[in-house]
Amino acid sequence: MSSLKEYLEGYAGGVKSLLTGMGTSMKVFCQKKITEQYPENRHTTLHIPERHRALLTLPADEEGNHKCIACGLCQMNCPNGTIKLTTEMRETEEGKKKKVLVKYEYNLGSCMFCMLCVNVCPHDAIKFTNDFENAVFEKDKLVLTLNKK
Repeated sequence: MSSLKEYLEGYAGGVKSLLTGMGTSMKVFCQKKITEQYPENRHTTLHIPERHRALLTLPADEEGNHKCIACGLCQMNCPNGTIKLTTEMRETEEGKKKKVLVKYEYNLGSCMFCMLCVNVCPHDAIKFTNDFENAVFEKDKLVLTLNKK
């Protein structure tokens, strides 16, 4: 007798749940649809917060020089190896040896946007922009060389 009661209570609960879901679906179905013309009106309707982290950059001045001294702190602090620096030792006019940045590679596809690299940089040579449109079809295009002139 109790198993029949449990069965009927379970059945009634299932029907109630089904009707609640159907009611919600019908309510949404009857609402007026709002279509946002994304590519055309993205700058008028889309608000990106100022602190949004989307793309790592290596800012350069008007002459194309950047502040990076190739210390490697950003590469060491990256938790998943997103940043790869290629450096070499060069001799200056004074005869001193100096480490120079040859290539700064950044893999956007594996970046966690944790900002550890930006916080640890002693010369503020790298920063995040809030440019959020980074979708590509090939994974290879997510590996960026930041120190291009």
